Amino acid sequence: MKKFIETLKNIYKIEDLRSRLGITLFLIVIYRLGSYVSLPGVDPAQLINLKNQTSEGLLGLLDMFSGGAFSKASIFALGIMPYISASIVIQLLGIAVPYFQRLQKEGESGRRKVNQLTRYLTVVILLFQAPAYLVNLHAQLPESAFALTGALFTVSSTIILTSGSMFVMWLGEKITDKGIGNGISLIIMIGIIARLPHSVVAEFISRIEQQGGGMVMFLLEFVVLVFVFIGAILLVQGTRKIPVQYAKRIVGNKQYGGVRQYIPLKVNAAGVMPIIFAQAIMFIPISLAGFAKSDSMSGFAAAFTNHLGFWYNFTQFLLVILFTYFYTAITVNPLQMAEDMKKNGGFIPGVKPGKKTVEFLDTIMSRITLPGSVFLGVITILPAFAMMAGINQQFAYFFGGTSLLILVGVVLDTLQQIESHLLMRHYDGLMKSGRIKGRSGGGAY
Repeated sequence: MKKFIETLKNIYKIEDLRSRLGITLFLIVIYRLGSYVSLPGVDPAQLINLKNQTSEGLLGLLDMFSGGAFSKASIFALGIMPYISASIVIQLLGIAVPYFQRLQKEGESGRRKVNQLTRYLTVVILLFQAPAYLVNLHAQLPESAFALTGALFTVSSTIILTSGSMFVMWLGEKITDKGIGNGISLIIMIGIIARLPHSVVAEFISRIEQQGGGMVMFLLEFVVLVFVFIGAILLVQGTRKIPVQYAKRIVGNKQYGGVRQYIPLKVNAAGVMPIIFAQAIMFIPISLAGFAKSDSMSGFAAAFTNHLGFWYNFTQFLLVILFTYFYTAITVNPLQMAEDMKKNGGFIPGVKPGKKTVEFLDTIMSRITLPGSVFLGVITILPAFAMMAGINQQFAYFFGGTSLLILVGVVLDTLQQIESHLLMRHYDGLMKSGRIKGRSGGGAY
C-alpha cells in the first residue's frame, strides 16, 4: 500500500502524465454521460422490452461493448463497434488488395490514408446499421413510446446515431493523441466495466435468494474469476524466446565476436481477433434461421443458436483455433524475420540461413501457437460453462470470451503506458521489476 501511494505521488509530480490522465478521465466522463442521452422522440421510461431483448445473446454482447447505451436507445447506441468492423475489413483488404498493401508500406502518409478510408467505411456501415437499429426499436417498443414517427424520425435518428458513433470514435482518437493512449480500446473497456457492477449485483441478489449455500457459491465464483483473469494475463503476456547467434562482424577497425540475441515469439500473436471472427461466423446460422421456415433448417438453427449446446460451443472452439492460426500467419512473417536476421549478420545455431531458417521459424511458430489457440478456445467457451453452473448470463460474460481478453489487454497496456512515463523520468514504476507487458509487446487485437 505504501508503494502504491508513493507511485500516485510520483504520477502527480509529472505534469505531462498528470495532464494526460486528466484529459483521459474527462473524455471518458463525456462518453459515459452521452450513453445516458436517449434519442430525441423516444420515451426512456418505455424501454423495458428493449432491455429484456439485450439481456442475452448477440444483442447482449453489443450492449456490453456499448456500456449499456444500446439498451437505453442512446445517441451512442451503436458505439465504437462499426469502427472496429471497418478496421477489420480494411485490415483484411491489406492482405488481398495490392492498393492497400502499397498504402501500408508508405509509412505515415499511408497510415493517414488508411485511417481516412476506415472512417469513410465506418460511415457507410453506420448508414446501414442505424436504420436497422431503428426498425428493431419500433418492433420492441409500443407506438406510445415515440413522440416522432415516419420519415422525420428515421432520417433524424439515423443522422444522430451516425454522428454519435463518429463522435465516440473521435473521443477515442483524442485519448490516443492527447491522453494516455489506446483510446479506442480504452473506450471499449470502459463500456465493459460499466456493465460489471450491474452484473455483480444481479448475481449477488440471485445467490441471496437461493436456498442453502448461496453466499458460498458467490464467493467461489469470484475465486474462479480471479484464476481465469490470471490465465488471461498469462495468455496476453506469454512469449517464447528463440536464441539467435550473431556472426562476427567488423565495425570500424574492430572485430566483434558473436552476441547471443533472442527473438520473442508470442504464444498468442493473434490477440482477441480469432474470437471476434469466430463469433461473427457463428451468428450466420442465427441470421439464416430468421429467413428459413423449413423443419430441417429450424433443426439446424436450433443446434447453432443454443449458446449452451454442445455443437455450438464445439464449433466455436474449433473456429477459434483455425482463426488463431490464420491470423498468426498474416501477422507473423517468418520470411521477413529471416531476411532481417540475415541483413544483421545473424543466424540460428544449427540452421542454415535462407529457406531453412524460414522453415525452422515457421515450425516453431506453429508449435507454440497450438497451446495458445487451445487456451484461447477454452476461454471463448468458458461463459457457457459458467451459465451451465447457474451464473446469470450478464455476469457469465466476464468469465471468458472477448470481454475478458479486452479487459485484461487494455488494463495491461494502460499500466505499461503509465510505467513508461514514470521510468522515463527516473521514478520507480508500478512494479518493482518494471516489466509490465501489454499487447504492444506483441500482437494487438
